[in-house]
Amino acid sequence: MDNFIVSARKYRPVTFDSVVGQQHITSTLKNAIHNNQLAQAFLFCGPRGVGKTTCARILAKTINCERVSENVEACGECDSCKSFQHGNSFSIHELDAASNNSVDDIRSLIEQVRIPPQVGKYKIYIIDEVHMLSQAAFNAFLKTLEEPPSYAIFILATTEKHKILPTILSRCQIFDFNRIKVDDMANHLAGIAAKENISFEPDGLHIIAQKADGGLRDALSMFDQIVSFSNKNITYQSVIDNLNILDYDYYFQLLDHVSTENAAQALLVVDNVINNGFDCGHFISGLASHIRNLLVSKDPSTLKLLEVSDNIKRKYLEQSKAISASLLLSALNIANQCEINYKTSKNQRLQVELALLKMCHIASAILLSNQGNPTTSASTEVKKKLSDQPVVKSRTSAAPVISDTEPKNSNISVPIPEVKPVGSRVIEEKNAVSVAEVPPQAKKGWGKVTSSVQVPNLNHIFDEKPVEESEEPDLLEGTEFQEVTLETLLVKWNEYAESLKNTHRITLYTIMTSNVPRLNGTLIEVDVENGVQMDELKLGKIDILNFLRVQLRNFSLNVHGIQVEVTRVRKPYTSQEKYQAMLAKNPELETLRKAFNLGLS
Repeated sequence: MDNFIVSARKYRPVTFDSVVGQQHITSTLKNAIHNNQLAQAFLFCGPRGVGKTTCARILAKTINCERVSENVEACGECDSCKSFQHGNSFSIHELDAASNNSVDDIRSLIEQVRIPPQVGKYKIYIIDEVHMLSQAAFNAFLKTLEEPPSYAIFILATTEKHKILPTILSRCQIFDFNRIKVDDMANHLAGIAAKENISFEPDGLHIIAQKADGGLRDALSMFDQIVSFSNKNITYQSVIDNLNILDYDYYFQLLDHVSTENAAQALLVVDNVINNGFDCGHFISGLASHIRNLLVSKDPSTLKLLEVSDNIKRKYLEQSKAISASLLLSALNIANQCEINYKTSKNQRLQVELALLKMCHIASAILLSNQGNPTTSASTEVKKKLSDQPVVKSRTSAAPVISDTEPKNSNISVPIPEVKPVGSRVIEEKNAVSVAEVPPQAKKGWGKVTSSVQVPNLNHIFDEKPVEESEEPDLLEGTEFQEVTLETLLVKWNEYAESLKNTHRITLYTIMTSNVPRLNGTLIEVDVENGVQMDELKLGKIDILNFLRVQLRNFSLNVHGIQVEVTRVRKPYTSQEKYQAMLAKNPELETLRKAFNLGLS
């Protein structure tokens, strides 16, 4: 039986063009070789498995190749290329800084640098995991790195650039490697599967690429594992079973139940997820990502942000059309808040289920806010019509002005104040006038009742009458539910408090500035010291909410006052009380009093 070679080694790139997802690096290196503008030191940095060491080897082989192609690639057939491929090149040296990190190892390397190459034009040193070198080793390496011989080139590779001394960084050309994109990785895996005669589903390869998190070596390791598990038949189901990944279908089903307000089925989906061995924290994090993908699918210009296969992308498009953006934004806010509170909660499953129940009631809340209360809508419409007419803003009743040009015997319409039954508020019309305020010439027409005079019907005087609306402002309603932090709340809270500073509402200003509010979800809690402050807060609550809801773009905010007991320290007044207060601060005072036989005056 032949020895098995893992795909990460078997399909390791050997040319610049075969490197996956790092075209900005390979193009720069090829141009530098073509123009003969090679630096004396290179630093390749980036995450694991993105091709740092691979590019270093390709660069070293290409530099010493005797017959470089027109495409600036190593020929692979000359003596230098063959010796490198067999691992016995005398001009290219690899050093693992993780195990050779002492100053003696660097001194030995410096001694070797003095010897010119026997074969090839350059002597190249590849130092992997260079951040593992000790402080003394870095200092010993500085001079040689800055002024090496003309034939020496150093290629350093690291995953932790921040651990390297700035003096080393300043002597190198730095190349930052990117995480490999999911599509590039999936296409590379598809090419390997075709070469190995392995059947596959594109969705399965995309899941492997997403799980690899930008590292191609991790993707190839998982690829080999799943090939063995599925007997050379990579399917979507085999991938999620082997890698313990939550299926997309869970989230698609859950969002369907949320949109139809089917809370029972949503809880059953969570129960199924937990019974399959998945962690609730992982589930809620995936749910937030799923909702984010649905929001991204709302606009065709942002579809490129979805790193999924075409089949899954179509599912996202279909579901995003069926669910409103306002519902998705509210659900995403709830999922994010649940993820924040998840680790600190003692009953973590309850946190997840509570979040799902909130999501299932979003649709009805949005519908209610859009439709509104019928009575409120009617009163709003009436107020809108009345606002088009000129209104006298004075609270005191004004006497009607009678011009001299009008006939003296003309009938004048005088509205009679409307009297409510006992127990209801007595509300007078704004334009009602008392008899004493009516001019004498107007009283002449009172002998007969004209049609313009409003006379109450005595047969129905004790009937229940609808209470007219007060002039209090209405609480604004809306469909925006953006997340609010305590910092942004305090900025707008203090801004509104400052607007009250020069008004007659000084008590409300005192409440808002003396006590810092607390944010509990969408509930703003304010401490008050007594009942007077509580009443003042209730009176100003609607004005505060109308300001905060609009400014913070969250119409679910609410204000709640909490009365706290304030213990006030009584000031000492008598001589005895003052002496006891001083004695509490300095007990030695009693010794002094007894020594001199002092008394209290």
